[in-house]
Amino acid sequence: MSANSDKKTEVVYGSSNVLAREIQFFSDAKLKADTCMGYTRPALAIGIESIRKSFQDAHDRGVKLRYLTEIETENIPYCKELMKIAEVRHLDGIKGNFMVSEIEYLAPSITPNHNASDIASQLIYSNQHEIVEQQNYIFDTLWNKAIPAIRRFKEIEEGIGPIATRLLEDPVEIFNHMKYVIGNASKRLLCSSSGGMQMAYNNFFDLYKKILDKQAKGEGDGIRWITTIDKDNVDLVKLFLSLGVQTRHMKNLTPINFAVDDKYFHATIDKMEGGKIMQSLLVSNDPIYINHFNSIFEELWKNGTDAAQRIKDIEEGADVADIEVFQNVPRAREVYLELVKQATKEILFIFPTLNAFSRQHKIGAVGLAKKAAVEHNVMVRILMPAPTNNLVGKTFENLPDYLHKIDIRYIAQMSETKATILVVDRKESLVMELRDDSKTTFDEAIGLSTYSNSKAGVLSYVAIFENLWKQTELYEQSQNFNKMQNDFVNIAAHELRTPIQPILGLSGLLLRDKQTEKKRQELLEIIFRNAKRLERLTEDILDITRIESKSLELKKERFNLSEILRNATADFQNQINKEYRDTNLKLQFIGPEKDIIIKADKGRINQVVSNFISNAIKFTQQGNISTIVGATNNDEVIISTKDTGLGIDSEILPRLFTKFATKSTTGTGLGLYISKNIIQAHGGTIWAENNKDGGGATFSFKIPIGS
Repeated sequence: MSANSDKKTEVVYGSSNVLAREIQFFSDAKLKADTCMGYTRPALAIGIESIRKSFQDAHDRGVKLRYLTEIETENIPYCKELMKIAEVRHLDGIKGNFMVSEIEYLAPSITPNHNASDIASQLIYSNQHEIVEQQNYIFDTLWNKAIPAIRRFKEIEEGIGPIATRLLEDPVEIFNHMKYVIGNASKRLLCSSSGGMQMAYNNFFDLYKKILDKQAKGEGDGIRWITTIDKDNVDLVKLFLSLGVQTRHMKNLTPINFAVDDKYFHATIDKMEGGKIMQSLLVSNDPIYINHFNSIFEELWKNGTDAAQRIKDIEEGADVADIEVFQNVPRAREVYLELVKQATKEILFIFPTLNAFSRQHKIGAVGLAKKAAVEHNVMVRILMPAPTNNLVGKTFENLPDYLHKIDIRYIAQMSETKATILVVDRKESLVMELRDDSKTTFDEAIGLSTYSNSKAGVLSYVAIFENLWKQTELYEQSQNFNKMQNDFVNIAAHELRTPIQPILGLSGLLLRDKQTEKKRQELLEIIFRNAKRLERLTEDILDITRIESKSLELKKERFNLSEILRNATADFQNQINKEYRDTNLKLQFIGPEKDIIIKADKGRINQVVSNFISNAIKFTQQGNISTIVGATNNDEVIISTKDTGLGIDSEILPRLFTKFATKSTTGTGLGLYISKNIIQAHGGTIWAENNKDGGGATFSFKIPIGS
């Protein structure tokens, strides 16, 4: 559209249409063409041939060209080219782009998803006199505030320019900036992954040679590089070494890749896999950043391993282990948290003191371990002194019950051990010496820290942990056994005394006094029941002896299991009717009408079923107790006793089938232990669970039918 067309204001869409309109703009200009653009656009003005030619043609026709932009290190080469055909000035912080002549106004517009280094995708055009006049005024105002390009070049080259920290997110802009900085640097300190080194080789190898050439002439300090050296990148590292790049190996690099020289600091979290240029880059010329990361680099350099030695170990096929000693506590803390975060299978902690646990809870290590257990199913085991407060409990509360992935055991305060030990996945360890346990912060309390992925070293710490863990297990078992033994003595004494007293008392009564025949019968029944109770207790103790000595023998025979279950149910119902006449407790047998013939020890199976029903009666005041024949096939049968009672106490549930496990005021706690061994002797399994409907419990066993 030429200046002679009808007056209009419109929007032009599409990059090709925008480019054509900009070229036409320079063709239509007769007296002047002013351009105001952001700092990424000079690269387009020079780099795109059609735009460059339109500038040149206008200049050759005598059109006065003025170009206003923000001059930065990365666009200096393009600005210098523009100065050959236009007057160029610098203005800080230019936002937006527009072009204005004596007759037309253009405003290229960048959409949010558009690459800042490409031609705009749409453009506002106007040749209305009022708009053109207004935009000429705006340009002149900005132009008068700007400084000549020559002055800006001098500021940048002498380091006088404004202090700025910004994030670059356009790959072309990042490339141009790095090209300028590396091309003008006299030293370079880098800490990066192997991807960062590959990226440098792919894009800036010649510029790094230039820095080393300056060093050879005594004009700079050269290049030092910290990276992780392994079999995959050893050839690339050797190439940089051959140029004169000083290189050191470090296993645990910082989470960010960074580079620093005398004037600039760069950082990115991109891994640059395959040598791809980063997608975002933090750039700063602030001396605070530069000095800070210079210091960080020097600390890391001290802890690095000489690249030549590392390469020698790799090429000789040695079992290369990384062992690093951290004097820098923040660095140790960083490695510590990263190790916990990266765990995939197992985390082992040894905290020498309660203060050590508290400090590392504060910095987030314990929280990360909890997160690993909950979100990634990592097994976490902790050894530490017994707590005197509820911090430990609060730390691990609200974990899903089904996980059972965090286990804590308590050991005596280790006066001789002055280190926190972390082992991750049995592959890596970190030992942090305790400098002053009275301090409340991690950084104040920790001294030297040693990282290792040496197989022998790591497994040594695993062995130490497992030995301590086993000792706590044996100690707990001993304590539990002593408690259970005392409980058994008390229970057994009570259980023995309970039937003996009525036997002796009622027997004496029968001997001394004349009783009616009916009364004599009642007394004899009571004596008989208590004698049977005493007999059962004696048999239980004998069964325990047989089990412990592994002499429990089965007398297998073929019999009708349904008959055993029906008879047991009926016998217990009769007992309830006699002894508990006020209760409405009902027993029932639920099973197939046909007989179930199995080959097993008839007496022992009856013993297990009777134990199930007896326990159910003990904890069920009213409702139903059902003995159920579950899924049956040609190979095995499942028998269950389901009640509507109190259910299984959560404290007892984990050790339900062990000796002396009971919460009842009656019984020895031996019945279920004996039952388990009887069923296992038959080649079966036994289990119990609280009913999902919220009332009572179900005890079950499964045994082979036999042939």
